[in-house]
Amino acid sequence: MSQQYLKFLQSLSENNHKDWMDANRDWYLEIRGNFLRDVEDLLKEISHWEPSLSSMQAKDCVFRQNRDVRFSANKDPYKTNFAAYFAVGGKKSNGPGYYLHIQPGQSFIAGGIWMPPADILKKIRQEIDFSGEDLKMILSDPDFKKTFNGLEGDQLKTSPKGFDPENPYIDLLRFKSFIVSTPLSDADVISVKFKQKGIDSFRKMKPFHDFLSRALDETESGEGLL
Repeated sequence: MSQQYLKFLQSLSENNHKDWMDANRDWYLEIRGNFLRDVEDLLKEISHWEPSLSSMQAKDCVFRQNRDVRFSANKDPYKTNFAAYFAVGGKKSNGPGYYLHIQPGQSFIAGGIWMPPADILKKIRQEIDFSGEDLKMILSDPDFKKTFNGLEGDQLKTSPKGFDPENPYIDLLRFKSFIVSTPLSDADVISVKFKQKGIDSFRKMKPFHDFLSRALDETESGEGLL
């Protein structure tokens, strides 16, 4: 079914207005239904190693197509991608999760936490300070590196407040997001192996996901103990 995603999204990007969407509502609903079924399949597989997601449904993970244009200079009403976030709490979660993004020429798979709020960012940095060697080992694992090219995203130019500039993990501590990703070509998206590639990539993220989850577990980090 994924063969039709790119065709629909390309047409939407060329006709991003309500009149076109209204005229093509049946096509949109068909394509979105296919995407929800693919997400449901992925969710079932991810739940094998993330049992906390077993009660989630695809609709909890898939982002809405309408854009919030209230504070944006871009007033196009619709997103020109399909996306889903597999995490406890679904697409609104602030915790670590697995992300799928489909867009012509710009598709990718990612995982981690993007721009966490200050309290969560503090916990992740504390975990790195305590156990940074664990994260370095995850990121340097040869099998992991075959798919992902290390942490991505903006970094502070100086050391975070409260951390020594000479900290052995300062390069990791400077990150403001904790994300890894791998691109998907258009050929990948339309391939019959599309879902399997997603499953394999997500599975490789598991140790990285576990590290971030451990950082947010107050009992693991020693907080909240008597």
